[in-house]
Amino acid sequence: MQKKIENDLLIVEDLTLLMMDDASGAIAGAGTLYYTLGGAVLVELGLDGHIRADENDAGLNGVKVHAVAGRTPSDPLLRAAHAKVGERLRGVQTLLIELGTGVAKREAVLDRLVERGVLRQETKKTLGLFRTTSTKMADTGYKKALVEKVRAVLIDGAEPDERTAALTGLLSASGTLPTLHRSIPWSGKVYQRAKELEGSSWGAEAVNAAVLRTVAAVSAGTAIAVSN
Repeated sequence: MQKKIENDLLIVEDLTLLMMDDASGAIAGAGTLYYTLGGAVLVELGLDGHIRADENDAGLNGVKVHAVAGRTPSDPLLRAAHAKVGERLRGVQTLLIELGTGVAKREAVLDRLVERGVLRQETKKTLGLFRTTSTKMADTGYKKALVEKVRAVLIDGAEPDERTAALTGLLSASGTLPTLHRSIPWSGKVYQRAKELEGSSWGAEAVNAAVLRTVAAVSAGTAIAVSN
């Protein structure tokens, strides 16, 4: 079961788990979450060679992102995202919004995690009339293993693989890394190491650089800086 989960989950799903509070089910960075989730999808498409970005082709909405012909992903969410990219040429900032509010929106990602048994949904009645549904962690072991990978990179100085570098870079860019302080004590050293990964070269460099730059700018409330 554990091996199957590790093989099936996408970066956007792992990122959602890392940003989620185990007790309440709340997800950190809610105000700009669609940028972060859209970014995770674009990064994964870039890592697997499904899209490319041209740093020399930039507009007001950032560098333009191209779908690579003949490189359609097998995963349904990634396949839909690849099709969206291929509809027409757009800047990365526009794509982050479209993907993060569409195929990679919060509800869609949570539903996938429930289907995989990593999360569970609980429905309760309030005052005997109103139904409320909450999403909680079901497989705490999987998330613990994820946190340990990120912790090893940030605290112990371990060399990350591309996937862990992507997760750490996205957490850093989104500004939500401090929410993991109980497992990864927040410090200047952790901040600096995370920023190094956020700005370092891993995987599809032009894609991840454009994505993380945009997510970081939006999270800081300065999205306009991306196009300067």
